[in-house]
Amino acid sequence: MNRFMTSLSAALGLALASGLAAAVPASAATPDTAGGASQQRYAGSSYTGSAAERADNQAFYAAVMKSALAKQAAHPYLRTVTVTYDASNAPSFASEIAGAAQIWNSSERNVQLRAGSNADFSYYEGNDSRGSYASTDGHGQGYVFLDYSQNQQYYPVRVVAHETGHVLGLPDHYSGPCSELMSGGGPGTSCTNPYPNATEKRRVDSLWANGLSAVAKNASADAAR
Repeated sequence: MNRFMTSLSAALGLALASGLAAAVPASAATPDTAGGASQQRYAGSSYTGSAAERADNQAFYAAVMKSALAKQAAHPYLRTVTVTYDASNAPSFASEIAGAAQIWNSSERNVQLRAGSNADFSYYEGNDSRGSYASTDGHGQGYVFLDYSQNQQYYPVRVVAHETGHVLGLPDHYSGPCSELMSGGGPGTSCTNPYPNATEKRRVDSLWANGLSAVAKNASADAAR
């Protein structure tokens, strides 16, 4: 689970129902427009993430890559992996999700995000005191959860692009500057940069290039048998 920005008191992980065909956050609900004090839940900037969350980041990325590369294997001549997402359960953030996908697609060569069916991951929306996060059940199912209150305080496109960065393999780095997308809410609510920096772009391209190489290697091994 990866918080874009939460307080230290909100460090508990999200429990997922085992065996569920498509992981669904229990906190997904209708929009809460009350605002007010609830928006202050994410005012702190000292949260740095836990080892468990970093492991979950990696598990989510690994699950998404495994799903996307399994589909890619049927078309080995394609040099770009397509990661498919389902945004139907986060209608309030449709434009932000599309914007974040466009940002990442313009930044990467080896992986592209596309909306569609048979998705590799999904977006959900609702209310959760832990804020927005990316989550996996460790068995190939994962989702990005977008919290209403947090997205009223922080720039929503940055929140979505940050959480999508976990899908693509990037860890949190809250101590980084605003120019670093994976610094999340660390720089404060005034930071509205939704773009990954050059280092983050290169890291994602490298991760997915290695994934493509693995598919090519497996294909060559199968052909030699």
